[in-house]
Amino acid sequence: MANIMLIANLNCDRILQLNKSLQIGGRYHYDDGGRRLGGGGANTGIGLEWAGHCVALVSQVGRDELGDWLLAQASVNGLDCRRVSRHHGQTCEIMLLMTPDGERTIIRPQRPVFQLGTPPDWRDWHAVYLNSSAEGAASWSKSALAHTLVVAQLAKDERPRPCHILLSSLSDMQERTELSMWDYGRSIAGDSLQYFIITEGEQGARLYHAAGELHIDAKPAKLVDSTGAGDVYAAGLIHGLVSGLTIEQAMQEAATWGAFAVASEASIPSDNLRDYLQGNETGGI
Repeated sequence: MANIMLIANLNCDRILQLNKSLQIGGRYHYDDGGRRLGGGGANTGIGLEWAGHCVALVSQVGRDELGDWLLAQASVNGLDCRRVSRHHGQTCEIMLLMTPDGERTIIRPQRPVFQLGTPPDWRDWHAVYLNSSAEGAASWSKSALAHTLVVAQLAKDERPRPCHILLSSLSDMQERTELSMWDYGRSIAGDSLQYFIITEGEQGARLYHAAGELHIDAKPAKLVDSTGAGDVYAAGLIHGLVSGLTIEQAMQEAATWGAFAVASEASIPSDNLRDYLQGNETGGI
């Protein structure tokens, strides 16, 4: 069991299931799927908790009924929410427009500023996952590098992400850079970077490092909803690494977790992942 800190969002996802794929100028019917727990904090943290780790969330929600609901849902699922801040505004829903082919478009309001305070004593933690635009996040992760494993998701912009392992997806890398992938990863993560992993959907994932690159196949799965799959992949990777697996073995474990994620209608990990982690043979993708 490891102590793992997640600096990541806690969201309320509102699912609108569209009747056809999005096109400019189109008209659509939708079914309202209601609200569900989501965001990188929940999507990553719940699977890690199921795997037996102690997971603490650093995030921010509003002082309103929806913020209360999010904290209750996260706590019921085993996450330590004592480090979640409350701002005075409303907690806004994240709109997920889902198409019949399982793809999604995300619409969200501008988030209020979230300022991190003094970093914790990193000697108490085995891993840190950064997937947040919080002010001070880069300085937190930089201060953790000498003490614990730091895994980060590439931001939507070019902000620094000091870390040992940087994660991104092939779609997020489109037209990003003319540098080699390894050089680009180092420009974001700094000299501490050991591995840069880019997931490629059903094609698997590619690992870049100083000595070259390596491809790891995906696990076969029927695409139902890709929301949160990158965060669940990150959770599987972190679980593998803190459990003593090599980076290649950890990526294979992450591929299994990711396959369970895309085969589920929920953003957070599915019960099939929990069955898999508990060694239940009925769990399947």
